[in-house]
Amino acid sequence: MRPSRLIVAAPVLVIAALAILVWRDPYAIVRAEYARQRIAAGLTQRSVDAGGHRWIYAERAADRADAPTLVLLHGYTGSKENWYRLAEQFDRRYRLVIPDLPGWGQSERRPGADYGYAAQAENVAAFIDHISEQPVVLVGHSMGGGIVAVVAARHPRRVSQVALLDASGVRFKDNQFGLDVLAGRNPFAVTDAAGLERYLDILFHDRDARPAIPWPASHAVISQRRADGDFEQSVLDRIGRGDERFLPYDLAADIDQPVLLLWCQQDQVIDASAMAIFAARMPQARQVLLDGCGHMSLMEQPAAVAQAVSELIAKGTPR
Repeated sequence: MRPSRLIVAAPVLVIAALAILVWRDPYAIVRAEYARQRIAAGLTQRSVDAGGHRWIYAERAADRADAPTLVLLHGYTGSKENWYRLAEQFDRRYRLVIPDLPGWGQSERRPGADYGYAAQAENVAAFIDHISEQPVVLVGHSMGGGIVAVVAARHPRRVSQVALLDASGVRFKDNQFGLDVLAGRNPFAVTDAAGLERYLDILFHDRDARPAIPWPASHAVISQRRADGDFEQSVLDRIGRGDERFLPYDLAADIDQPVLLLWCQQDQVIDASAMAIFAARMPQARQVLLDGCGHMSLMEQPAAVAQAVSELIAKGTPR
């Protein structure tokens, strides 16, 4: 009888230990899920010091040493995990490098540091120097797209091709999100369950593509976003209302690399009108407009995005 009691007790002890862990560190359950997703995508977590920051990034090697390196930059309030669905769509023809930008996710955040377009572009250029001896294919979503545009213009020898997905840093047709930002509000702010639901509604058009965030993970996410509120506001003040809010657009005419511009028709954040406005500055750009998705093209239609990026790499040569 004694062994059977031990067998029954073991799961109870495991559950109790997990409960204590979650109580002490509510975000542990979120990190565990992110780790599961990373492993499922065949990615390995790494770190490096570059540009005065400690970077945490995910990487997957290619099947040959001379394969193109894709560096994928997330958007405002995002993290490297936003790219994992897309990573699963790429085969081993490419090396994938997916960082948390400084200030975001697991990468270092320095009090008082500048995390606007210009400063982050210099951070990214330093990061590229550390992870690749050759120019990289630089792909950016939303704020990450604005940063990519600045890097490509100011550090052209580090970038072979450019992909801007629903990118910020450009004037576009007025929408509620843009009006709220100009009025000093943060439409992405999350302080409670209703705020989390509103945030996801703004980002995603396809409800089936929205990530499931059941309790207690939802509680952990809300607590983390509430704690990050002041930081989020400071970044939005700089990239949404500050002097450099249109810096990516201003520098776009200096981008000589092959360019992919990809938008979703139902984007409620950066209206799809932005694509043509960017394209007017980059006549070499290929434009792809997807239907049935919102701001999170990389998560809502990852197969279509992967195909468009692969075509950019296959066909793109510097003009």
